[in-house]
Amino acid sequence: MTSDISTDTAQEADALRADLLRRVEDRLRSLLAAERDLWAGVHEGAVVPIDALSALIASGGKRIRPAFCVTGYLAAGGDPDDPGIVAAGAALEMLHLSALVHDDVLDDSGTRRGVPTVHTTYTRLHGSRGWQGESRRYGEGVALLVGDLALVYSDELMARAPGPALPEWHRLRSEVMIGQYMDVHAAAEFCADPRTSRLIARIKSGRYTIHRPLVVGAGAAGRGDLAAAFEEYGEAVGEAFQLRDDLLDAFGDSADTGKPTGLDFTQHKMTLLLGWAMQRDEHIHTLITEPGHTPDEVRRRLVDTGVPRDVERHIDGLVERGRKAIADAPLDEVWRTELADMAHRVAYRTS
Repeated sequence: MTSDISTDTAQEADALRADLLRRVEDRLRSLLAAERDLWAGVHEGAVVPIDALSALIASGGKRIRPAFCVTGYLAAGGDPDDPGIVAAGAALEMLHLSALVHDDVLDDSGTRRGVPTVHTTYTRLHGSRGWQGESRRYGEGVALLVGDLALVYSDELMARAPGPALPEWHRLRSEVMIGQYMDVHAAAEFCADPRTSRLIARIKSGRYTIHRPLVVGAGAAGRGDLAAAFEEYGEAVGEAFQLRDDLLDAFGDSADTGKPTGLDFTQHKMTLLLGWAMQRDEHIHTLITEPGHTPDEVRRRLVDTGVPRDVERHIDGLVERGRKAIADAPLDEVWRTELADMAHRVAYRTS
């Protein structure tokens, strides 16, 4: 393998991935359009959950999971014309939609990608129509069912992916659910336990965002030999990705993130950022759990601990670890470089 990458080769790699991601997008939209046509013929009200998913697709998103999946596939030498990898990428994004809708209920988040969340939309609709029952319960019930429908569609899509990708897919799905439970429990307990916080970040977010999608892609290409390198890379970069999310929640701008800032504070999320900070300053627990304190107070206290600065350094180390993990992997140089660039982009949100 050569260490020099021609401009043409790099551009060709980008073009192949961009084409696959475009086809993933088309597959998501065509599936939902077909389902809408089917159910509109049954009852006009049956299309509501499908429309909710279509609105989420239309609202944007970075498509990080499909991007890592198709990159792993192409890096492993997969055939870009195989429709199976398109189905796998679409399945990963549909699973992500399911997690987002359910997350917003669990976190009581009012906005997602700059627009009202599903449960918020239908809570308001119920209230404005004067329907029977509790508006909040109705809105959350609709959201749970919308998320479940996305989960059903994700499985339907993945059934069309190459067979070798399926074992990793099954691990991914169960893993993210266990991680979600552990996240809910840790928020209720709210004890400083960085070991548990780190585990939650890895299995709820990092693995399902980067590690598993990469291995799904490599598996679809028949390259199980890449699993170890992709695991090391994905574990490191996935943790960096989640730590960046923690920093953005604490210090970011909702206009940039598309969701409210400070949710980790209000929902008592035991992130690694908070776990480390609470070990250094026990008063932070009181600032978050007792009424009368503002998010700005918490932010100032966090900065005083020095933990945000240390988290930035830790992210730097994780990105470097991820790059080293693929430095000697049996990949063409163009894909090693691309994966190194992707590690930087997700860890620092540079694009």
